[in-house]
Amino acid sequence: MSGAPPVTKPRREGLVIGSVRGTPIILANSWFVIAAFTVAIFGPQLQSVLPSLGWRAYLVAFAYALLLLFSVLIHELSHALAAIMYGWPTHKIVLNLWGGHTEFDFNKATPGRAVVVAFVGPIANFVLAGLGYLVGQLLPTGQGTLGIVVAHLLVSIFIWANLLIGFFNVLPGLPLDGGRLVESIVWKATGNQERGTVAAGWAGRIIVILGLAVAAAYAYLNGAQPSLSTAFIVVLLAGFLWMGASASIKGAAMRLRLPAITASALAAPAVSAPLEVSVAQLWSLRAAHPSEPIVLCSADGRPAAVVVESALANVPPNLAAHTSAHAVARPLSPGAHVPGSANGAELVQYLSQLPDTEYAVIDDHGRVTGLLSQAKVVAAITGK
Repeated sequence: MSGAPPVTKPRREGLVIGSVRGTPIILANSWFVIAAFTVAIFGPQLQSVLPSLGWRAYLVAFAYALLLLFSVLIHELSHALAAIMYGWPTHKIVLNLWGGHTEFDFNKATPGRAVVVAFVGPIANFVLAGLGYLVGQLLPTGQGTLGIVVAHLLVSIFIWANLLIGFFNVLPGLPLDGGRLVESIVWKATGNQERGTVAAGWAGRIIVILGLAVAAAYAYLNGAQPSLSTAFIVVLLAGFLWMGASASIKGAAMRLRLPAITASALAAPAVSAPLEVSVAQLWSLRAAHPSEPIVLCSADGRPAAVVVESALANVPPNLAAHTSAHAVARPLSPGAHVPGSANGAELVQYLSQLPDTEYAVIDDHGRVTGLLSQAKVVAAITGK
């Protein structure tokens, strides 16, 4: 953890409760939902098992929620520290309704390192379970006081929670940590990380289907009717895993399309004219090029504006020779032009820094060759 105690402060997605090596740890607002759910479910159960607890059963249930939070925090801290060890930019650790996630860049990842960073999380939970077992051995046994009984109960819950988190996360499918193993195997075999991510995402979907099938078969074979709370948790968890797997597949598919995306291929052919010409001259240019957009360039040859066709057509003929071209054009932001050879992630990163929705495309000599729309780029990336 960082040396100075961090100041707890509000943030859009939750509270910053700490940091590690400059990476903020955020307690998401949604965590309070799962904490309340835990108290509401386990409080009454504890009251029925230990009636002498009374209302304090809800405090014990809240302590369980905090122990679960601590287990998830150690899991995510392990991911973050391993990523930092490899020099990966680590942005934040979020503890939320679904448990938590650590956000970092994979730009420097290799198949082997990706597996290490993924599996240190479950390993940390297995270590916590072992430590919990040792603590349980040190507690007094036999018919102890109510406090001793509660301590044994919390230690037992802590052990099983960490075993569950650990084993659950090593399942071989995204968004679970074990999915990184599938991803890395395919990545190593094909030399393409995105193909590995797609495979791991599909493995995650298969796990969801098999999990639901096993849960249904278990209930059917035992003739048991699952409780509403159990069914709710199973469906919620399955939905979360399915959405995570689908997001991984979608993101990887988009990245696979990036190398084939080039500015010149997506741009509509365009012609250029000096910014100082008149509308009458633009009409002559339009007659020679009836369908191409017209990009106006400043004196230094840089694209500066795009002619608006409706404005160009509505200028009265008697004023055309005396109306400047920039009067019928919408301006482009400084730098709103891109080389025709720009492609893939380079193109997307460049365009994301500009507020415009259209960009002039230029050749190696700085001449305007086309006009590229943001919507065309988005459609090419998403495949829609």
